[in-house]
Amino acid sequence: MCLIVLSWQQHPDFPLVVASNRDEFHNRPTESARWWPDESDILGGRDLQAGGTWFALHRDGRFSAVTNYRDADAPSARDRSRGHLVTDFLLGADKPVDYLSMINGSDYAGFNLLVSDGESLAYLSNREDEIRELQPGVYGLANELLDSPWHKVLRSKEAMEQLIDSDKINETELLRMLDDRQKAPANTIESSRLPFSTAHAISAPFIVLPDYGTRCSTVALRDLAGNWSMRERRFDAAGTNTGESAFRVDPAQP
Repeated sequence: MCLIVLSWQQHPDFPLVVASNRDEFHNRPTESARWWPDESDILGGRDLQAGGTWFALHRDGRFSAVTNYRDADAPSARDRSRGHLVTDFLLGADKPVDYLSMINGSDYAGFNLLVSDGESLAYLSNREDEIRELQPGVYGLANELLDSPWHKVLRSKEAMEQLIDSDKINETELLRMLDDRQKAPANTIESSRLPFSTAHAISAPFIVLPDYGTRCSTVALRDLAGNWSMRERRFDAAGTNTGESAFRVDPAQP
């Protein structure tokens, strides 16, 4: 139940602002955000089980992130890793819409993919039949289609809009926004597929469960010159901060 909230061309100093929680099983092997030794222009965390990533930047200013789509179709051993959708975009030179148009969605389990080259931002899910080039606005994405009215999505979009309106867009405030542990009202929880306690817990933007939950929060801001600042904060199964890393990406620097 990952969460991505982003602002596209809504802030005068930061054309793209991205805030994301990665929710995953705590025993899944993961590498914290860093510059990749085998692809030295990519910055991001890494899923050591499948080899891809959920959120990463390229030194040239490109950005991509992916979430799983929550549906009844279980991933197949034949499916390609969804994390490679991110790296394939970052390592290429295609415009966002052009890249998305080349993806064969049937090769993957359900996914939601965001890609940007700094000039445009586009979205694709293989659970709907269109590519969307996104217009200026604030967007929220969890594990259904973009801007689906889930509790966590609505709360986080509203919080992002308030930060923009009050001119408080910075790493500290964005990380505070992602640390929202407010669950949806109990009477709104649909729990036919999950135990009620689990379904209730994952309705919060920040998830705390013994075996599964928010493993890290990542925020990234792209300024008018194309520079990125990025910060990743990591958590244990109790939702306690276990460390963080900060980076700055200047496309002009090799």
